[in-house]
Amino acid sequence: MTLNKPAKSGDTALDYHALNAMLNLYDEAGRIQFDKDRLAARQYFLQHVNQNTVFFHNLREKLDYLVSEGYYEQEVLDQYAFNFVRDLFDEAYAKKFRFPTFLGAFKYYTSYTLKTFDGKRYLERYEDRVCMVALTLARGSEALARDLMAEIIAGRFQPATPTFLNAGKKQRGELVSCFLLRIEDNMESIGRSINSALQLSKRGGGVALSLTNIREAGAPIKQIENQSSGVIPVMKLLEDSFSYANQLGARQGAGAVYLHAHHPDIMRFLDTKRENADEKIRIKTLSLGVVIPDITFELAKNNEDMYLFSPYDVERIYGVPLSEISVTEKYREMVDDPRITKKKIKAREFFQVIAEIQFESGYPYIMFEDTVNRANPIAGRISMSNLCSEILQVSEESRFNEDLSYEHLGKDISCNLGSLNIANAMDSGDFGKTIDTAIRALTAVSDMSHIGSVPSVARGNSESHAIGLGQMNLHGYLARERIFYGSEEGVDFTNMYFYTVTFHALSASNRIAAERGESFSGFENSKYASGEYFDKYIGQDWVPATERVTELFEKAGVALPTREDWLALKTRVMETGLYNQNLQAVPPTGSISYINHSTSSIHPIVSKIEIRKEGKIGRVYYPAPYLSNDNLDYYQDAYEIGPQKIIDTYAAATQHVDQGLSLTLFFRDTATTRDINRAQIHAWKKGIKTIYYIRLRQMALEGTQVQGCVSCTL
Repeated sequence: MTLNKPAKSGDTALDYHALNAMLNLYDEAGRIQFDKDRLAARQYFLQHVNQNTVFFHNLREKLDYLVSEGYYEQEVLDQYAFNFVRDLFDEAYAKKFRFPTFLGAFKYYTSYTLKTFDGKRYLERYEDRVCMVALTLARGSEALARDLMAEIIAGRFQPATPTFLNAGKKQRGELVSCFLLRIEDNMESIGRSINSALQLSKRGGGVALSLTNIREAGAPIKQIENQSSGVIPVMKLLEDSFSYANQLGARQGAGAVYLHAHHPDIMRFLDTKRENADEKIRIKTLSLGVVIPDITFELAKNNEDMYLFSPYDVERIYGVPLSEISVTEKYREMVDDPRITKKKIKAREFFQVIAEIQFESGYPYIMFEDTVNRANPIAGRISMSNLCSEILQVSEESRFNEDLSYEHLGKDISCNLGSLNIANAMDSGDFGKTIDTAIRALTAVSDMSHIGSVPSVARGNSESHAIGLGQMNLHGYLARERIFYGSEEGVDFTNMYFYTVTFHALSASNRIAAERGESFSGFENSKYASGEYFDKYIGQDWVPATERVTELFEKAGVALPTREDWLALKTRVMETGLYNQNLQAVPPTGSISYINHSTSSIHPIVSKIEIRKEGKIGRVYYPAPYLSNDNLDYYQDAYEIGPQKIIDTYAAATQHVDQGLSLTLFFRDTATTRDINRAQIHAWKKGIKTIYYIRLRQMALEGTQVQGCVSCTL
């Protein structure tokens, strides 16, 4: 953190922007002026918000106006008696919510609150938005609406940006964060996928696509050799499509593509992100991800050649696409099969190139294929991830007729996300109820989302009821409790916290299944139904490794599940099922973190006082949650902490999360490509499922948040 010279007195007449900037100035005693930011938040309301908010005499007048003028959905309010709605709003306002930081208030009023159609005046306070979200997701249940309002306004549960922004509004986008599509090796699938990407991007969602099954450049078409153009032209088409679907000018569409490491186009795929890449192949805005199996690491360890296999030949011989095959299991067999066209590169050179590209651009994301599938409790293979590398679900191939209608409707994936604030959840007084309420809210997002324009996504969502309960504010909580991020106690807490969340999330999904008499499609073939999933929790006692973590849970009154608790849950699940195919995923929380006054996701902070550039207002300063002049030592930034401790922390959480965690690795400006490779190997050995961005301090201004995923940054 860099602070400037001491500030002078006489700042009482300063506006909110100037007051916020004083966070970057020491006072005369050499201390950070946190009080100036709190004053900036108050001044923001006095000088801007209050003057630009439409006044209503009472709630009835307000709701009638917002419905009649096309701002609110009448159907949401019609589910409740007006007296209940009035009481809910009164209860919300009685909580006396206040934004603790200027940036939190600024983000909310800039990006989330309902405005007049000309964008000049505000129609909602924070309490109004919370109540409308609660009423929308509760779908007529007064009890759930009350619980949701209480959890959100207390900052324990925070819906993802699409949900928090859109719920209850008449003119709105989808409640869903992002989507995953697979492309098969035929022109019909490619064309349909591009159309689907356009449709989904138009609705505000980020889209990731798997290119693994597309035949390589030079492969035959209709038995004529050297006809296929490979994956690069498809990437170009997708990039242009996302640029065109710019979501009413608000931002360009966001897309990512994943390719298997053993695809023959892999090196050309990586080259598209080189700084000096030829413009004919250069990919500027599309994100790249690489799917890496265990065998690739083994080949590099032994300094062997690495064979790349033609997807066209693999599907012709095995009868299934390359993405449906474990390359680790079939590698030697495919090497020895003369019917499969192949070429070879050096495995170590492959990893060197990955590190070089990451050094230049931060890409590609990495998915460790075998780690992901070993941990997958659902029948079928996981072959890709999403824009932020935390969604890991099974998909199913679609097949098309010549007119692009479906010969077989497969299953694609949508992300229904929201996060808990770890500090506030630990303080909740009823940890289980907080998680139950969050699971029900996310289930409502899934139940209410039907993307008819992309039937494969609609089918996947309706059959899986998959959700992703995330977490944020780990570093803030640890620092508040005087624990260093990445320390023995920090990793121990992370392990036991996620262990406990998993128990309550499964319990909540089981209750919903029992209430509705319905489980997700395919439950009977899952490791939940067989009971195998629960073995790791029943086969040993899970208890804190440190006294400090035991004290934290005891102080919070959060009971740690016992073997007996897990055995009883196993019995219930095997008898009555689970409603949600997937339950947890930890995304990189962005704007929502500032509103919630949380550290992002379970990452360490990037700076004690973070500097952001916010549109016309320019630089805005954000203090880390719970930061004071007395506990600065506990706020080491991610670059100081380094990749190993971050990986160890994520590994502790990963073993309990059924999907993935968006893991960014941070390196100092002295790092080399060898340091990046070492970190990747450490992550793979520790059971990490995916790696998101690679960040070097030199890639961004000191203390500045680098722009990340625009769809799942909640």
